[in-house]
Amino acid sequence: MYPKVHIHLKKYAHNVHHLSSMLHKKGISMMAVSKVFSADSRLIDVLNKENVDYIADSRIENIKRIVTNKPKVLLRIPKMSEVEDVIKYASISLNSELEIIDLLNTEAKKQNKKHSIILMFDIGDLREGIYYQDDYLKIVKQILEMDHIDLLGIGTNLTCYGAVIPTLDTYLKLETIIRHIEENLKIKLNMISGGNSSSILMVEDNSIPKYINNLRIGEALVLGRETVYGNQIEGLYDDVFTLEAEIIELKNKPSMPEGITGMDAFGKHVKFVDQGIITRAILSIGKQDVDCTNLIPPQGVIILGCSSDHLIVELKDVSLELGDTITFKLTYGGILSVMNSLYVERSYEQSL
Repeated sequence: MYPKVHIHLKKYAHNVHHLSSMLHKKGISMMAVSKVFSADSRLIDVLNKENVDYIADSRIENIKRIVTNKPKVLLRIPKMSEVEDVIKYASISLNSELEIIDLLNTEAKKQNKKHSIILMFDIGDLREGIYYQDDYLKIVKQILEMDHIDLLGIGTNLTCYGAVIPTLDTYLKLETIIRHIEENLKIKLNMISGGNSSSILMVEDNSIPKYINNLRIGEALVLGRETVYGNQIEGLYDDVFTLEAEIIELKNKPSMPEGITGMDAFGKHVKFVDQGIITRAILSIGKQDVDCTNLIPPQGVIILGCSSDHLIVELKDVSLELGDTITFKLTYGGILSVMNSLYVERSYEQSL
């Protein structure tokens, strides 16, 4: 049945092995992030067999389902309503709110556990974290006084919300935080989690600071690219996930709508270019499964647009028939969508 997402397990294993080896040679541990594929068990099996240090996900629902002997890390800062599950199912969580950490400490005491946290700092990207210019020593001191919380280290996030690129100048803010905490509170921070796939460029050119000893890698594992400029990493696969959809209509039609136009089904005013009569195919997939802007078509296929349930493409110098399928590569957002769609079948491919 179609649409179908093809998951290439050996390609994923290759990317995981390549990147974990690269990081380990630099003394950097890797959290393999599973959120983009919703902690699919077959891909978790790959991570279990590879030399990754942690498996990380942003959803506690996924953390619950992950079966592994590796430490499980909750990436998104915990909600008050999920504190009990965080202690029960995650070994480590990323945090920025003292009130939540205090609740984690209370719950860890109830469950007779010690829970590790990474305290997040915002050094300019403006997503989660204590702002680096705020007074954070009092917060750290209070955390250190908690009996059932282990401050594993600190972390930061870059190139997500604010698209701030990892640079030596940006990381200097993090270094100042490290030095300030360690010197004033007489402790050693064991983990400095310096970011995500956007930091791989600095790993490759040996410019990443020595004090960064952990990265949280997700996109590079599934797309084989760094996330600053979107360039491919040599030796990695960019097609771990591909999407195959079936042609349900194939006709020659005008390229321009006829009549007075208003908004489309999603409240947008769409502009069309008159190219005369074109060969158009409608495929059995739509925005309910994936936004068409997150599909990368093969040569000769031009994406025209999509509705809730239909993807409309133009065919140029491509010989296809009704019932044939077209295979697309996917962006990160595309993988995220199809792996969470109820209507996309999964197929696991073993060959390279």
